[in-house]
Amino acid sequence: MQKWQFDKLKLKDAYVIKPFYNEDIRGGFIKDYSKEILEQNGIFYELKEVFYTISYKGVIRAIHFQRIKQQAKLVRCVHGKIYDVIVDLRKDSPTFMKWEGFYLTGENMLELLVPEGFGHGYLVLEDSIVSYKCAEKFYGEYDSGIKFDDPQLDIKWPYEEIGGKEKLIISEKDKTLPLFNEFIRNYDKF
Repeated sequence: MQKWQFDKLKLKDAYVIKPFYNEDIRGGFIKDYSKEILEQNGIFYELKEVFYTISYKGVIRAIHFQRIKQQAKLVRCVHGKIYDVIVDLRKDSPTFMKWEGFYLTGENMLELLVPEGFGHGYLVLEDSIVSYKCAEKFYGEYDSGIKFDDPQLDIKWPYEEIGGKEKLIISEKDKTLPLFNEFIRNYDKF
């Protein structure tokens, strides 16, 4: 049996969480959300929406966020393997503009607590299913992001694990996202 484990990250207010897991002759049982357990660990997170993405190897999802009605979220790779990145976009934070990356897999069962005011994206290293447990609903009109390859953020994506950067699968929307400098010029709208 694996008990809950909460590891604070270098980025303020962010965590990697190892959820409860138990295995027996029938298979396994995972509990990856418990309001009570989160609150016992100082995390106050109200669940409003759950959704899943299904992505092919090579898909990159840029650094996304909502400008208004920001979403804290618990992200877990249910099946497959991703390299998940979070970026602190809170101007008053001591870790503003810093990023961290994590391997989330169906096997390691880790989940990432992405606080409000953070950008979030990932590179799919194997065909994957990713779960998002959001503390705010998705509002398309507030949806925004920053290019995944922004030179100022300088995120070190493991392109070699998909056969090189030329193998990326990128949505049209993500191709047209602004760079960090443009985001920061319009920061008062965030």
